[in-house]
Amino acid sequence: AAESFNYKKFFEMVGLKNKSPEDVKKVFHILDKDRSGFIEEEELKFVLKGFAPDGRDLSDKETKALLAAGDKDGDGKIGADEFATMVAE
Repeated sequence: AAESFNYKKFFEMVGLKNKSPEDVKKVFHILDKDRSGFIEEEELKFVLKGFAPDGRDLSDKETKALLAAGDKDGDGKIGADEFATMVAE
């Protein structure tokens, strides 16, 4: 259902919560499509596709909420450490 994305449940569901820091970093690099070292808003929109080819795109509202949850330093993007923190929450 639209607007129902819950990143904590999602990370748990895909088993990310129990992965090693190395594995979490690998997932980060998969999601960081442009290899900038950060996951930007445009990349977050497609986070579900990173785990399943038929995953839906997040809505703008969901994307912004996910970005806000992960972007601890307020720079408008999620770094590897921020991503790891988010997964562990």
